[in-house]
Amino acid sequence: MRVYIYTALIVLYVISNFTSGMILHFSIGIMATIALILSFFYAKGLYLVSGIIFFMSGILLLIYNNAPWYTFLLHFEQMLGLLSLFLVLPFINSLIRFGRYDKNLNLLLQDQVTSLTKLYRRSYVVCHFLGLFLNIATLPLLTNSLKGALQQLPDKTQNKFYTQNLLRAYALCLTWSPMEVMVSTTIDITRVHYYKIFPILISLAILTICFDWILSAFKYKNTHLSIENQQKINSKKVYKKILQLLCMLLIFTLAASGLQHFLNKGFLFSVVLLIIPFSIIWTLFIGGVKRYFTITIPHWKKRTEGLSNYFFMFLSAGFFVEMLSLSGLLSFLKPVFSLASEKTLLFYLIIGAYFLVTSLIGFHPLISLTFLAELLQPILPIVDPIPLSIVLISCSLSTVMYSPYNLSVSILASQLTMNPFQLGRWNIGFAIFYMLLSICTAHILGYFL
Repeated sequence: MRVYIYTALIVLYVISNFTSGMILHFSIGIMATIALILSFFYAKGLYLVSGIIFFMSGILLLIYNNAPWYTFLLHFEQMLGLLSLFLVLPFINSLIRFGRYDKNLNLLLQDQVTSLTKLYRRSYVVCHFLGLFLNIATLPLLTNSLKGALQQLPDKTQNKFYTQNLLRAYALCLTWSPMEVMVSTTIDITRVHYYKIFPILISLAILTICFDWILSAFKYKNTHLSIENQQKINSKKVYKKILQLLCMLLIFTLAASGLQHFLNKGFLFSVVLLIIPFSIIWTLFIGGVKRYFTITIPHWKKRTEGLSNYFFMFLSAGFFVEMLSLSGLLSFLKPVFSLASEKTLLFYLIIGAYFLVTSLIGFHPLISLTFLAELLQPILPIVDPIPLSIVLISCSLSTVMYSPYNLSVSILASQLTMNPFQLGRWNIGFAIFYMLLSICTAHILGYFL
């Protein structure tokens, strides 16, 4: 039931981007309401609590705005772009498994590893590239892959290794991934082209990775590993697969940017439209379309049924954000950001502090970004979009490393049977360093753009 309702809602949303009409918008509202009610019975934990708070707050604001009751149905489209991406991501996740790209990266992970420093760097690279396509599924996959190599170490050393290695690598790969929703949403807010910010984002990621590798060299310099039953790998075959994976990412990025330019509908929407046809075409290239669909369809159905948490929280949050925007209650904050924008460094530091605080009190970074976008609307035409995009992306995605309420930290905490606050404590200093590095870079860029 959920699969059909969620899919129908997203299909209507996609259609609404090419045509308009009140009947279509009301149909989206009705389907969104059904999806919201259905998701309520399956949502759990923080997602359920947050969703209820957002929805009830939205209802109160609807009453405060004296809006006709039927307009309730017209305010659920704010987050449908994000939910669309969640719906189609399993198609490219399955492609990575179908093409055995994940297996070859895992073989590379343990090849001739003799020290913990070397394993740290190797798993960093593997996590970085797997995270681009497998997204959150990368964390449990690599946690299991590393267990054999790390079991000889004390528990605390193992747990810190998993936390600092996987979460940092995963967060940094998201900062330049064209399929990451925070990246595409930021691009849609600032109206900057992806190719203009990509070199800066990838340079920041590389610089931060090098700094972390230097730290790890000091931290693990006296720790040696002895991995039993190592598989001998066919280096030529493994590197061929990795090169193929990089080519796939490059082609996808170029195609998404081209589609954005052609349709002028936003980068996130272009990515959503492209994922399924691109996955099918790439499968034709590597062979075995029938087997790909045999693997993908059950995986897609299972993942779609598991989206109840996201549909409940984000539909509720989207409704609340639209009601809050219409109410004008946040208008007193807009002059604060307008004033701060005149002092660029202070402006960027306020944005960084905003994401740090909201992530620690339980806000998903996308919801924080959506709120912030409303406050930034008056000053977007006068602020340089490239440095602002760098700050928004880096500060919002740094939360992936440390926020106890973030899905990445929660999943790893579950894998390690640990408190997510403990994992966050091991990474928050590094995350703040990355935020400050990005803010300083953006500030310096402002003098040259």
